[in-house]
Amino acid sequence: MKVRITIIAVVLTAIGFISTVNAALPDPGVTIVSGRTALVITDPQNDFLSPEGVTWGVVGKSVTDNNTVENIDSLFEAAKNSDMPVFISPHYYYPTDHGWQFEGALEALMHDIGMFDRKGALSTEGFEGSGADWLEQYKKYIDDGETVISSPHKVYGPETNDLVLQLRKRGIDKVILGGMSANLCTESHMRELLEQGFEVAVVSDATAAAIVEEGNGYEAALVNFRFIANTVWTTEEAVQKINDAK
Repeated sequence: MKVRITIIAVVLTAIGFISTVNAALPDPGVTIVSGRTALVITDPQNDFLSPEGVTWGVVGKSVTDNNTVENIDSLFEAAKNSDMPVFISPHYYYPTDHGWQFEGALEALMHDIGMFDRKGALSTEGFEGSGADWLEQYKKYIDDGETVISSPHKVYGPETNDLVLQLRKRGIDKVILGGMSANLCTESHMRELLEQGFEVAVVSDATAAAIVEEGNGYEAALVNFRFIANTVWTTEEAVQKINDAK
């Protein structure tokens, strides 16, 4: 009798565990509030988003499948039309950065292929049209004199730049996040912004990632977006919410 009761208890516990595991995660959501919400785009640069970029061989399929270039453009357009503040967190490497004595796997790769390289922190020589430059179709949004361009992040997250300061100084506490690349800079920005007390809505198809032998970076990021962000929107959903909040 005791054995039977024990078995029943184990089965019921297992059923309860399975039910919990399969339960849908809540969606806390983000409500756009004028003056407190901004669009943040990470790394909208040629080396990620142009077929001429040095990473296109590993990110191109994901960028194309997600319609990433056009979706980021749609976010820019919606934000500008709604007078929503726009912030860019770029990725630049200067000659002195190549003196680092230890790196992670992707850091080493980026340095090896000259990704985001610039002549120097105080020089724009060779910048126009380079891998570090903005994708051409975004320049009308980024170079309009209104978009805030933070100092560059150096690994993946905004811990090494002034993005959080720039947001705080403008009273922003809600962020709509897109850009490149999903499981690296975009995810790292999401994590740090959340830790800094911001609400974050990630736009899932306004990003993309490398697909390599070790795995699909985009699929890995989607799981973490859903687990960690306040909400995850498609570009269509994000644009509609921005327009509705005018």
